[in-house]
Amino acid sequence: MLPDPLAAPVYIGSEIYRHSTYGAKHPLAVPRVSTCTDLIAAMGWLDPARFVVAPMATDAQLLRFHDPEYLAALKRAEAAQAVSAEDRARFRIGADGNPVYREIFRRPATSAGGVMLACRMVADGGVVHCPGGGTHHGRPDRASGFCYLNDPVLGIMEWLEAGLTRVVYLDLDAHHGDGVQDGFHDDPRVFTLSLHEAGRWPHSGLVEDRAGGMARNFPVPPGFNDSEFRWLLHEAVLPLIERFAPQAVFVQGGADALEEDPLAKLSLSNNALWHAIEAVMKLAPRLVVTGGGGYNPYTTGRCWAGYWAVLNGLPIPERTTPEAEVVLRGLQYNRAAGRNPPAHWFTTLRDAPREGMVRDEIRNLARMALSES
Repeated sequence: MLPDPLAAPVYIGSEIYRHSTYGAKHPLAVPRVSTCTDLIAAMGWLDPARFVVAPMATDAQLLRFHDPEYLAALKRAEAAQAVSAEDRARFRIGADGNPVYREIFRRPATSAGGVMLACRMVADGGVVHCPGGGTHHGRPDRASGFCYLNDPVLGIMEWLEAGLTRVVYLDLDAHHGDGVQDGFHDDPRVFTLSLHEAGRWPHSGLVEDRAGGMARNFPVPPGFNDSEFRWLLHEAVLPLIERFAPQAVFVQGGADALEEDPLAKLSLSNNALWHAIEAVMKLAPRLVVTGGGGYNPYTTGRCWAGYWAVLNGLPIPERTTPEAEVVLRGLQYNRAAGRNPPAHWFTTLRDAPREGMVRDEIRNLARMALSES
């Protein structure tokens, strides 16, 4: 029997992520979900009774959003560990940073299965953390942005099929949640909000883009700091969520907006993202929090483990347990920043705050998002 997410938050994970890699030179060579799970356990925060193993989504479930020929191509690529020129051109498998790797179908299908289960579990309310989810760029018929399937879309579809009519999707990733916004374009039941770096791939999510009125986008400038994040959250994002009065909230909690991430130029500390989760919890009768981007294993694992602490109301100590320090010291990170990691990456979960001025660009984003036209 599954644990009741109304009684206490539930964690959905899987061992499929532990030794899975997109390839040694790919940004997703780093361990993330396994690091998060190991840190939570090492901090003494993971009750085995609250842990659920993510199931692999069935073809029937995936076909609610994805094209059958595309799914067949993913399975072919996994079986052969290669891709034909035709499949590469048509489905972008093995192209555009979407490599063929050992679990190219099973891993995203497990992410999708975990997220769909999370959304079903909170049908009557509650909280689930599923860090393996958050693949927000996936398209119905092609891979995009390291994402082969779109588990946020599939999860939200579970809520819609259960009869919910007011769902908020909040994307904190440094990259615009284009696949989710497009997946629910013009659907009055789903309101998407995305905070992302302006001018960064996929080069969508302009502030003027409202997807028929059901989206608000916040393309923030490089150097976006904690003070600006909190200001935007409280002056625009939370008021917009309150105005919509959601029955459920799905948070894509990508960690690539953190200052140390190699694929973005934002300057947040994990304090800002944890604050967002804490604030949104109060507005969400049903809440699912996933992972997403995040390409520094130390900062991503620490951030996502902190989500679990926030969701459970657990204090985050100034220093990790010795067991958690062992987890962090055991990581490998082949980029330049990993050759001489700062001591606090091993001994703390909480970053130092990164405060600063709230620039006029941020104030203008809030003003434009709150306007009716």
